Amino acid sequence: MHRIVVKVGSNVLTTDKGKPDITRLSALVDQVAWMRSHDYEVILVSSGAVACGRHELKPTHDLDSVEQRQLYSAMGQVRLINLYYDLFREYGLHIGQVLTMKSNFETDEHFRNQQACMEVMLDNGVIPIVNENDTVCLTELMFTDNDELSGLIAQMLHAETLILLSNIDGIYTGDPKVPGSQVIREVKPEDNLDRYIVSSKSSAGRGGMESKYHTARTVANAGIRVIIANGKRENILTDLLCNPKETIHTEFLPILIKSIR
Repeated sequence: MHRIVVKVGSNVLTTDKGKPDITRLSALVDQVAWMRSHDYEVILVSSGAVACGRHELKPTHDLDSVEQRQLYSAMGQVRLINLYYDLFREYGLHIGQVLTMKSNFETDEHFRNQQACMEVMLDNGVIPIVNENDTVCLTELMFTDNDELSGLIAQMLHAETLILLSNIDGIYTGDPKVPGSQVIREVKPEDNLDRYIVSSKSSAGRGGMESKYHTARTVANAGIRVIIANGKRENILTDLLCNPKETIHTEFLPILIKSIR
């Protein structure tokens, strides 16, 4: 089995109006189901809980940013995991929810417990769906974003590949909106792309290309291949696996090529 971690960002799973994009979510599930049928183990790191929760309830009074995050994530995670459950059930696939915190990666006991949980899920054909526990993770307890979380998961589970799905095609040589800017297709360990990285963040999530670049560098240095691609493109996962040369993306080559599992 080939083990792949797929991280899907909030901007992939939401519409331009910030509502959950059920069509895109369904298409993502279709592709993960295809991967499972072609000898891939998949760990899905999914954002989108806050976006799901925000449209479930209109508060009776103003909430501060912490209250909003806690309320919407608590409600939205239920809706998000139910959507995944119903969609994967159509393929006869089982899922399991894993809500984690940064502190779970900082002590040996919590790290091993978390690792063992996901390993037994994979051993039994269950797809782990991972997200940060936004209801209790605040300030210094938070991951930078789910890019960081997915990178830690990929290393913890010794994945072959980490795929970061964003709403753009990869890392560009300039502003993607400016004619002439091109996607950098391959990044070697010695390449420095700092001059191409801007610190702006997405509207729906906490991350941005700077975060993805940092995560990709760290994970590639640990010997895991990393791909940044556009999750809004049709069949992006299957195209990356079946026709990588014809599929636009940025790939970070690992320092050490890991053996096929």
